[in-house]
Amino acid sequence: MSPTPAQGQGEELSTEVVVVRHGETAWNVSRIVQGQMDPELNEAGRQQAVVVARRLSREAKPAAVYSSDLKRAAETAEIIAKACGVPNVSALRERHMGYLQGLKWDDAVAKSPDSFRGFDIFKLTEGSDPDSRNQELPGGGESMNQLKERCISFLNKIAQEHIGERVVVVSHGASILELCRHPDPPNSSIRRHIPNTSLNVFRISGVTGQWTLERCGDVGHLKGNEFLENSFGGDGASA
Repeated sequence: MSPTPAQGQGEELSTEVVVVRHGETAWNVSRIVQGQMDPELNEAGRQQAVVVARRLSREAKPAAVYSSDLKRAAETAEIIAKACGVPNVSALRERHMGYLQGLKWDDAVAKSPDSFRGFDIFKLTEGSDPDSRNQELPGGGESMNQLKERCISFLNKIAQEHIGERVVVVSHGASILELCRHPDPPNSSIRRHIPNTSLNVFRISGVTGQWTLERCGDVGHLKGNEFLENSFGGDGASA
């Protein structure tokens, strides 16, 4: 069965990119800064991945599944790709959090308050210094703007390679939040909720390159399953 073209107006000139946050890990539950550290899915995370894979397999078939090579994303993507019958390609990693990786969030803020000043997790708060988005985290970590540029460049690249098609990208909380910021009006500050295995759907024009965020934080596939729905709130603090 060949990949199904992306649906909607102008489908032949745009790409539908479904960005999925990986399933839950034990570090999510314990509120530990993961960054590019490599914990695997816990049991709830594997069940979440199976449920979201089942949902995606019933929708328009993607041309490919792209995934971060970190275990939590790669395992989620492998389950989705198998259910959809398409290849899984390594791709978009989480933000590098420098020396803060492996610390609990409260400890990370205490250790490096300047790195978090003006931010509510990843939301730029009123009155904060926009230049703080250029501040690299200690220990080789990325700045928020470096992360944003990396994520946007990647999505633009695969959008050009898959015009008229649907693709799935399995990534991480901080990366997805930065992708969601891209179509926002300048200087806006929108609080978003990106739970584990949520679907975040972008349409990217193959003519103008314009992005449209069509859905964000969609976890309809977890509804009715209290264990999976409540296992982790996914408010961005686990990124």
